[in-house]
Amino acid sequence: MQAATLLYHDVVPTGQLDSSGFCGAVANRYKLTCDRFDAHLFAIATCRNVTVATARELLREASNRQCPGLFSFDDAGVSAITEISERLEAFGWRGNFFVPTNYIGQSGFLSVAQILELHERGHVIGSHSCSHPRRIDELSDRELQAEWAESSAILSDILREPVFCGSVPGGFYSARVATAAEQAGLKILFNSEPVCRWFKHGSMWIAGRLPIVDHTPATKAAKLVSADPMTVFREQALWNGKKLTKAVAGRFYQRASEWLHRHKYRSRKVSVDDSLLSLVLSNDRRTTSSE
Repeated sequence: MQAATLLYHDVVPTGQLDSSGFCGAVANRYKLTCDRFDAHLFAIATCRNVTVATARELLREASNRQCPGLFSFDDAGVSAITEISERLEAFGWRGNFFVPTNYIGQSGFLSVAQILELHERGHVIGSHSCSHPRRIDELSDRELQAEWAESSAILSDILREPVFCGSVPGGFYSARVATAAEQAGLKILFNSEPVCRWFKHGSMWIAGRLPIVDHTPATKAAKLVSADPMTVFREQALWNGKKLTKAVAGRFYQRASEWLHRHKYRSRKVSVDDSLLSLVLSNDRRTTSSE
């Protein structure tokens, strides 16, 4: 089975990065402005060879579809209901939203009522663990089982039906992580490896996803969801390089990544502030000269 699954997180109004989902430099890297997300949707809508589906539809139809496109959203930020769902529905599409259940009802995250509303509108709700651990692959077997089983039970109670899919927090997938998810009853587990082909882990499907970040162009998103071979290949090369670096650098990689993203954000902010200052000074000079 194949599917080109785009991996999104939050969609927020310009200048409101902390309004939805997790906060911080690393989390903000995965948040799109509403305008950029709109551009993605319009670009994808123009792709003649793309049929948008949900994980539920693929599970029902197995291999009957020829590599459909899927929208997936991690972290269950409140923008799922305030910004994302209606935009998808305007095109007749539905998304797959993955919820870290410890954060339900907290500021910036979906409430119980909002999760149920998304479900009733045809969107798929899945587990994103309970606590969204920093490194889920380093948990003990008992901790892994609790993360998947408890989160699935909480969501099943909200939806009044079994939860059948989940996504791995942080992309830290391993066979142990998958085994615990399968034991919790999940039928599909999404990770962050940029591949379109699904494979079986026991009775459960493992599905890769194609990453979207704050600066991903709309044209690239359209190529990814179309499973364009060269575009997907480049993502795989980047992913494999990053995976090797993580393995060699260990926890230093995570600290370095956090520092780098904070530095980039500050640099961007200084650049914007400097531009605004130049504009103000320029206007002041024009005003003074006219007087």
